[in-house]
Amino acid sequence: MKLPHTLTQATIATPLGPMRLAATECALAGAWFHDQRYAPEPALVASWRPDSHHPVLRETARQLADHFAARRQAFDLPLDLSFGTPFQTAVWRALCAIPAGHTLSYGELARRLDAPNAVRAVGAAVGRNPLSVVVPCHRVLGARGGLTGYAGGLPRKQALLRLEATGRPAPLPTPMPA
Repeated sequence: MKLPHTLTQATIATPLGPMRLAATECALAGAWFHDQRYAPEPALVASWRPDSHHPVLRETARQLADHFAARRQAFDLPLDLSFGTPFQTAVWRALCAIPAGHTLSYGELARRLDAPNAVRAVGAAVGRNPLSVVVPCHRVLGARGGLTGYAGGLPRKQALLRLEATGRPAPLPTPMPA
């Protein structure tokens, strides 16, 4: 795991809500929905510096816009996955190998990592994925193919899967009035 680092950040609008993007000097280190359950570990980030002109953040925003418009299925970005433990990093790299439009179970992902008894640990690492959408944790399903946990919320997971399957995202539910 890295020592505290300065990250450059920008917020972008997406059809599934605002996303906070973060980059090191030359790689994407984070992409979180505004209300995502797990944010970056405070101990790993010494400071945040806003800069919407950072080349990696601009390219990430462009590729995400293409993805949400169904013009892109795979991302071509430099990624910094070193903010996790070695096990988390291995899980995140394995997620990158799941092709668009395909899914697999947490158990299958654990088997692919040669850790068939570590299904819960794999699930925890998937949930801590710092690069939502770009590192496709939404493509991992429960043992029976059901939608299970997603740090950005199950409606977003459903919308992302539908986008990949049909080219059209599922609409997010309208919040209930208070």
